[in-house]
Amino acid sequence: MPQRILVLLAHPAHRRSRANAALRAAARAVEGVTLHDLYEAYPDFLIDVDHEQALLQRHDVIVFQHPVYWYSSPAILKEWQDLVLEHGFAYGRAGTALAGKALLSAVTAGGTETAYGPEGLNRHSLLEFLRPFEATARLCRMRWLPPFILHGTHLLDGAALARHAAGYRALLEGLRDASAEPAPPPHHHAHGGH
Repeated sequence: MPQRILVLLAHPAHRRSRANAALRAAARAVEGVTLHDLYEAYPDFLIDVDHEQALLQRHDVIVFQHPVYWYSSPAILKEWQDLVLEHGFAYGRAGTALAGKALLSAVTAGGTETAYGPEGLNRHSLLEFLRPFEATARLCRMRWLPPFILHGTHLLDGAALARHAAGYRALLEGLRDASAEPAPPPHHHAHGGH
């Protein structure tokens, strides 16, 4: 039975972002994926917790798709986590609603992979900056999947961006078609000039 995938898109201006627009289109093209644009659904940030929790319960794989803002996510995804991942629902002794589901971070960053290295501007890798999401998955008894990371988005030409979008689509299709224990997806990197 195919896995049901929920993509929570958090980008306040995705139409102006080539990279996120391409990834959004890739996700939308995958049959069986529910694409949920949080800024579109909640322009006032008044998140419908009951609706969001019901959505989570109907899906097997949850994807946080967003650009990296200040080494984290755009504000609405933090607001969503604060409100939706309630004690007694997502964690705590009785909070088992998400147990066994998978969590995938699919993120884009303008900085190159080198900029996110020990000698680079940011001093740490994006994997390290995503640790709070990994810890969230663990607390909610979810399986943390290797993230899909698209570096150097400002440097990508149309052909490179199309290749990475195709890789993202293939990753989502693989997760959809996997059994309850999907193999770790490949780790995607984008380098300027490729």
